[in-house]
Amino acid sequence: MMRYDKDIVADTQVVVLMGGLGTRLGLKDCPKAIADIEGIPFFNYQLQLLKRWRFHKFLFLVGYMADSIENYYGDGSNFQVEIQYSYDGSKQLGTGGALWNARNKLEDEFLLIYGDSFMDIDYQETVYRYWSAKRTGKKGIMTILKNEDSYDRSNVVYKEGRILLYDKVNKVKDMLYIDYGVSMLSKEILDEDMSRIEFDLADVLRKLSKSQELGAQVVTKRFYEIGTPRTKMEFCEYVKKRFGADRKAVFLDRDGVINELVYNEDTEWLDSPFSEKEFIYRDDVIDILKKIQQQGYYIFIVSNQPAAAKGKVELEKIYNLNLWIIEDLRSKGISVEFLNVCPHHPVGSPKSKYRFLIRECNCRKPKEGLITDLMKVYQIDKSCTYMVGDSYTDIIAGKKSGIKTVFLGEQKCDLCKKWGDYKPDRIIKNIKELENILEEDGYV
Repeated sequence: MMRYDKDIVADTQVVVLMGGLGTRLGLKDCPKAIADIEGIPFFNYQLQLLKRWRFHKFLFLVGYMADSIENYYGDGSNFQVEIQYSYDGSKQLGTGGALWNARNKLEDEFLLIYGDSFMDIDYQETVYRYWSAKRTGKKGIMTILKNEDSYDRSNVVYKEGRILLYDKVNKVKDMLYIDYGVSMLSKEILDEDMSRIEFDLADVLRKLSKSQELGAQVVTKRFYEIGTPRTKMEFCEYVKKRFGADRKAVFLDRDGVINELVYNEDTEWLDSPFSEKEFIYRDDVIDILKKIQQQGYYIFIVSNQPAAAKGKVELEKIYNLNLWIIEDLRSKGISVEFLNVCPHHPVGSPKSKYRFLIRECNCRKPKEGLITDLMKVYQIDKSCTYMVGDSYTDIIAGKKSGIKTVFLGEQKCDLCKKWGDYKPDRIIKNIKELENILEEDGYV
């Protein structure tokens, strides 16, 4: 199969609802999106995340104090992005009305977010899930969080991998999830019925959910918004922790390090697990992850997962298993800060349904993108950060990222050739030995 030359993530238009008066915050001279948070305008934190995912085309839907937003961000060139504007004018249009008003500037598919919320998710997954769901007739993907009325009132009925109902107004018993605030949508959702002056986009999304045209991406991290003094204070505390002092981290490969490989009868080779049933933790991995976490390390999992590009499995199965892993480790008291996946393959297979995955990329190990992209949005102390893997590709990626490397397995002559100039700092036969390395290096 031919490679797909276009990066459909980088090519996606990001539409930002920049409204929000900040009345409860007492803001008189600026909208919430550019409210000062630890010396930086609020939306800059979200923009940093989006740039990490390669987005560069933005459309800001502006109403209240539009000139303040445009004066600060301009055409985006100072932030290495491109920004266009759509103006609500003197009347309040609502989220749906603002989108209808911008229809002539919208591309056929677009990512929609809110400018007064901080949402740290795998945005590449959002785009890829959308294009996969589009094949089955979906017109949008909504990100949802299992909320159970924790952060706000839950408004989504989600069962067996499907959104059965989204309704912000009428609460029903089975609503355990909440609309997270990120959606990818087709421009087809816009119709002449939207031309009335003011309405909420939630009305349109509710109809899509009822007609089973709204797909889902379940996320696990909480969102932050600054609508009240209390929530603003919560985000300020988070910013100090996340973007303040450098912190040590351990990056781990997944298959062969976290879990056992499984025998694939079709290929007669050991392969990645594709289901919860196939997924088996390696001995001692839970204990060592708990110890790493107790010592203040970030835990990141970075993994090549090209099976969908090779036509072996549905893309959704890869993402769903990774979601299960994060949730299962959390139930065991282990917090994975981020599970970063490369689903691409440079050659792929004619059997693959996902041509957009068959491409050269910067994230497939031994390239370092899975690690360095995370370093763009976390303050990482490289001097006491490790990459742990069972393949030469893990070691090379870690070395290129400027961090220490630990090889898990037996050293063999063929590995020495593959490592070349990128030999691991340490070699261990059991994951338990990682604790000794951290102690010897003085980081525990």
